[in-house]
Amino acid sequence: MTLHLHDTATRSLRAFEPLEPGKASIYLCGLTTQGPPHIGHVRNWINMDILRRWLEHNGSEVTFVRNVTDIDDKILNKAAAARQPWWALSFRNEREIIAAEDSLGCRPPSYEPRATGHVTEMVELMQRLIDSGHAYVADGDVYFDVRSYPAYGQLSGQRVDEMQAAGDSVGDDRKRDPRDFALWKKAKEDEPASASWPTPWGRGRPGWHLECSAMATKYLGPAFDIHGGGLDLVFPHHENELAQSRAAGDGFASYWMHNGLVTMAGEKMSKSLGNTLLVREIVKHWRPVEVRYYLGAAHYRSAMEFSDTAMDDAASAYRRIENFVERAIEAVGETVEGPVCADFTAAMDNDLGVPLALAAIHTVVREGNTALADGNLVAVRGALGSVLTMTSVLGLDPRQWETSEGDSAGLTDTVDALVRVALEQRTAARARKDWAASDAIRDQLADAGVLVEDTPDGPRWTLATQKGR
Repeated sequence: MTLHLHDTATRSLRAFEPLEPGKASIYLCGLTTQGPPHIGHVRNWINMDILRRWLEHNGSEVTFVRNVTDIDDKILNKAAAARQPWWALSFRNEREIIAAEDSLGCRPPSYEPRATGHVTEMVELMQRLIDSGHAYVADGDVYFDVRSYPAYGQLSGQRVDEMQAAGDSVGDDRKRDPRDFALWKKAKEDEPASASWPTPWGRGRPGWHLECSAMATKYLGPAFDIHGGGLDLVFPHHENELAQSRAAGDGFASYWMHNGLVTMAGEKMSKSLGNTLLVREIVKHWRPVEVRYYLGAAHYRSAMEFSDTAMDDAASAYRRIENFVERAIEAVGETVEGPVCADFTAAMDNDLGVPLALAAIHTVVREGNTALADGNLVAVRGALGSVLTMTSVLGLDPRQWETSEGDSAGLTDTVDALVRVALEQRTAARARKDWAASDAIRDQLADAGVLVEDTPDGPRWTLATQKGR
């Protein structure tokens, strides 16, 4: 089976056939830098990172672009309220985005362009649309003429006549149609001069939709393979991107992938509702690799309801993989990555079926643990190699996280020595059958965040929660 992906545009599962054999081009809508990222934002980073890793595992050369929207109304308003330059607020939040991406094991994009760095490309695109009759100037603003593009609404499955007016249409009689959307916004007197750029139609700044078309085309060409983003971007953002790019004569994206949203108490996680969980805060309670496991474990198109219980379950599931890898390496030494199992391949090729792919990993882990108990080192080595390859595809390889997470080596050695003293006391208590003392030591260690596992080779310990990376 070859890779099949669900395409929003056709509402069907399609075999992935890249425009250029052996290569894949992906554009993912990045964040608006109005604030730091929460876990609802980063879910699609992880989903696309898994897609990228799976494509590369199968031999494709991937070009991955994710933009940064560093100028818009919300950024200007928040900067004004904080009495600081808009670009300072934007840059600070951009650094938080990069830190969150790194903390969750997402590979950096091939290119990560800022909107403010691509005004020239936006002006050129607008000129093409005006020249072809798909856009018009109205008192310094530039609008896309929705009626000029008959296919408008096909991505989201809507009819133009049934659509509501664009949000900025109230009281604006300059538009040909209330559904026309802004490509360019005229500079306002109460906004800083640094938030506008010169164009043939006067100073102003880009509309949200225009920038993505300009940047995707700049770095991936007029036609590319995959465009991704959250389900909430299908309309109007992606619908408008598609319309303006196709109207200008560009093929744009061949496949549209949209991930489900992360909710809390049934509501979409958003800054406006105040129900956010910032990445920098959540990794204080669970290890970053456990957060990644949780956000990547559900199928990317499904909705996720965040809860502490669900996070704890994900953390426990990851530790089962981690413990097997540690024990297997102790038994057989470091080993090269091995082939993935057939169930894992089938799951990943079926629209990135990560839930079944993880089930395949846990099956191999159970087989590997049985081999460890039986002393079958050949089988242990085979299971270990397979698990390492499969977890690497999902960005969960315990070896990689072991070298990037946690405290310094010196502090780890100190903690290990202290825990060993307690474990020796527990072993002595068990030898004299003082089970109350043995259990008390184990419970005290658990309260301190140290989990103890009894194995045929003696007790082992791991940290229940490890902050940072």
